[in-house]
Formats: sequence, C-alpha cells, structure tokens
Amino acid sequence: MTALTLSTAAAPGLRVDAIVVGVAKVPGSTSGALVVAPGAEAVDKAYDGKLADVLETLGASGGEGEVTKLPAPSGFKAPLVLAVGLGALPEKDDSFSAETLRRAAGVAARALAGTKKAGFALPVTDAADAGAVGEGVLLGAYAFDAYKEIAKNGSGDKKGKAPLVEATLLGGKPRDKAFKAAVERATAVSEELNRARDLVNTPPNDLNPEAFAAVAQAAAKEHGIKVQVLDEKALAKGGYGGILGVGAGSASAPRLVKLSYTSSKAKKHLAFVGKGITYDSGGISLKPAGHNETMKCDMSGAAAVFAAVVAAARLGLQVNVTGWLALAENMPSGSATRPGDVLRMYSGKTVEVLNTDAEGRLVLADALAKASEETPDAIVDVATLTGAMMLALGNRTFGIMANDDAFRSAVHEAAEEVGEPAWPMPLPDHLKKGMDSPTADIANMGERYGGGLVAGLFLKEFVGEGITWAHLDIAGPAFNEQGPFGYTPKGGTGSAVRTLVRLAELTASGDLG
Repeated sequence: MTALTLSTAAAPGLRVDAIVVGVAKVPGSTSGALVVAPGAEAVDKAYDGKLADVLETLGASGGEGEVTKLPAPSGFKAPLVLAVGLGALPEKDDSFSAETLRRAAGVAARALAGTKKAGFALPVTDAADAGAVGEGVLLGAYAFDAYKEIAKNGSGDKKGKAPLVEATLLGGKPRDKAFKAAVERATAVSEELNRARDLVNTPPNDLNPEAFAAVAQAAAKEHGIKVQVLDEKALAKGGYGGILGVGAGSASAPRLVKLSYTSSKAKKHLAFVGKGITYDSGGISLKPAGHNETMKCDMSGAAAVFAAVVAAARLGLQVNVTGWLALAENMPSGSATRPGDVLRMYSGKTVEVLNTDAEGRLVLADALAKASEETPDAIVDVATLTGAMMLALGNRTFGIMANDDAFRSAVHEAAEEVGEPAWPMPLPDHLKKGMDSPTADIANMGERYGGGLVAGLFLKEFVGEGITWAHLDIAGPAFNEQGPFGYTPKGGTGSAVRTLVRLAELTASGDLG
C-alpha cells in the first residue's frame, strides 16, 4: 500500500517523480478562468505566476476530477507537474471541503499509477485537510491485481501499472501531534477499507464462508481482537435456522463469526452486523441470466463490518465494538431450502421462505437476534440487501432505516461527514401486513413496491426490545460496475466502512447519544 509522509519542504526541491497541484474554476466566470489553488504557490511562482494560463492553453477547465500533465519548470527536482481539478473555487473563502480534497487526491493518485514517488501540494490548512488528502491518496491508489496474468516478457511483472509507492503531503507538519494523528488515522482506516475491497473482489471459489472466517481470525490475532467462529455443528446446536437454511444448498458450510474489540476506558458498546453471502445464486429461486456475474459482492456488508472493527482496534477507540459476520453461500441443490419451507430462527420465530433469493435478511435475522442478547447501546447492520434500494437511490447512495429517528439522523450525518452518500428512508408500518403468513410467524417477502423498506421491517422484527438499531442497505454503492471516479475504483468499494468507523469514534467521544 502507498506510504504517506508529511513534509514542510518546498515543492521545487522535492525529489519525486511528480508534483500534484490543484486548480479551480472562478465562480461566475464566463470565460472559464482558472486559479491555482492554495498550496501550490511555489509551483505557480516557478511558472512566473502563469501556471493557470498555461493550463488553460492546454485545455484545462478546473472541473472536478480533471487531470492535466505538463513538464515541470526549470529548477525542479521533479520532472512532472500534475494539475487536478477541484471544481468551483469556494465563494466565501479559499477552503475546500474534505470530500473535494479526498476526490482530487484520489484522482491524482490513480493517474500516477506506475510512479514511485509524488508530492501533493493540495490545499492543506489544518490537520483535517491533511487527513482528507491522505485518505484520498490511499484509496485512490488502490489496485486489485492478485489474479492478473504474469506478463510474458521475462520480467515477471504483472499486467498493469503498479500503484503509487510513496506520497508526500506538502504543507503538513511532521512534528505536529494533530497532523501526525490525522495521517495515522487515514492510514489505518484506508488500509482496512482496502482490505474490505480485496475481500469483495476475491472470486467466490477462493472466498467461501470458511475462508472468510479464517481471514477474520488472522486479523483478530494480529490486532488483539477476540474472535469466535461458529461452524455448522455449532450453528445447528444453537438453533440458527436462518443461517443454516441459506447455506443448506452449498457444499461450503456457513459460519457465524463474532469479533470483539474492547477498551478498558469504554463507556458504550456498539454492535455491527454484516451480511456475508460469499456468493448468491438466488438458490432455488435462481437469479436470471445477467444477474449472477457480480454476486461475489454479496458479502460486502460483512467485509465492511470486519474492516470497521479492525480499524477501531488499530485506532484504540474508547468504545467496545462487536462485529458479527453472518457468512453463507446461497446455492441451488437437492439439499437447498425451497420456496414454501419454514425455518425456525435463532430468536424462536418461524419464517416462511417465499423466495430463496431474499436470503440476506434470513442470515441477518439470526445475527441481529444474537447480537441483541448482549444489549449493546446500538446495533447497526450493513447489507447489500435489495435491488429495490438501487431503484430508489441509484448506484452511489445507500439507504438508512432505523427504529429511532434521532439515531437515523445521526448515522446519516456521520455518513455525509466522511463522504459516503446516504439517505434516510422510512419504515411504514402498513407494509408489515404484506409479510403475514398463514403458516409461520412471518414471511420473508412482502409487497413488491417498497421492497427495500419491507426488508428493513423484516429485520426490525429480530432486534431486541428497547435496543436502538439502524439498517444500511448498501446494494447500490458496494460494487462499482462502471469506471473509477474520485477515489472509488471499479469493483469492490468498501462502502460503509468509514461510516461505521465514524460512528464508533463519535460514540467513544460521547457525541453520539
């Protein structure tokens, strides 16, 4: 992974392969005039104060995410200057939002693939800005090439350019505690988020429930996290009918993994629950052609929970965080659960399975009921749960449902703060009637319209009484099938990791209820 360092050095004397600067549009300008963003004054001076003019001549507009490369001026140790667009210059002051800095740094880092070292002279006015730039660099430089064919040129190199090796953040203060802490936080969160991306991108033939559990066990041992893994025998003995029912058709047995990070100074306890369907064929209710190819990503919720717990441990947050990974593979076979079957869940409730492709809510129901036994201060579940949420919010925004309006708002604010687009969604009581079953306590399907909300209402039934709970449906943003943008790559994105970490931080500081 790319290494981050802070430096107060001047850009001209920095021995790197490229210097990154920011440029912005002048608000209200009819000519599309550019300005060089703060942080790049030394670079602009080397161009006799005409860097913006040169970039305009080359066709740069300052649009967000735009990249323009040009030779460095005489006297620079670096041979290249890379200008990245920041969008419109803020009208009130020269400060750019943290998300603008993240995206710009991510675009630049990706554009510098194949480069060893780069200096980032983006606007950094405080430690928070440095953290945002660092996070953008680390997330933007991500690449997943574990399965790329070795080039047949005798070099042994893998196809594609290697990620940026080292990034120096100019304008930072290496000896300042706040700046050092911001970079350390960016590194820990980004490394774990990228680990979640790796898991999502790993082919399902190499990441079944047992293999995922082994990854979690190894990380837990490394970072001092207690771990418990329930295999199929323990699940059967414990009465986890939902997880067992979903995994019944697969040769790979299901698992329920509990990760426990504890702090001696903690006053609150959070539980995170993740849907971990390592491959979702739909089961007997088989998905149609064209809908199976990316279903390795159906464990993105569990990956996010896993990454968030490890990040909390690495950051030493003063809050207890328990992660529950509900892992199963949903396959059709002679032993698979059938539409019409009734499962007895861990909570004791019975569920009539009307559609085996509505399996995520079944594994989550068992994990939510188990998590509730510890009476945490709040539970947040994360899942690629419904196509209906994608229809409602698109591919980049996740939905938030909750049994407490104030908590739902707090989760939404945390998500927006860290740059993860989200939107609060309701849980209308009238939709519950659609899940009435003549055979069981509840059915796993309800009305077609509002399907994402129906799924949320189903999950709510398995949350312990009096426990604050939120549900994040990340079906849209969890896997990016289009081209990369900002610091987001194609493939697994690590959606919700940063939201969960921020919730843990806010809880630790006493700012979340």
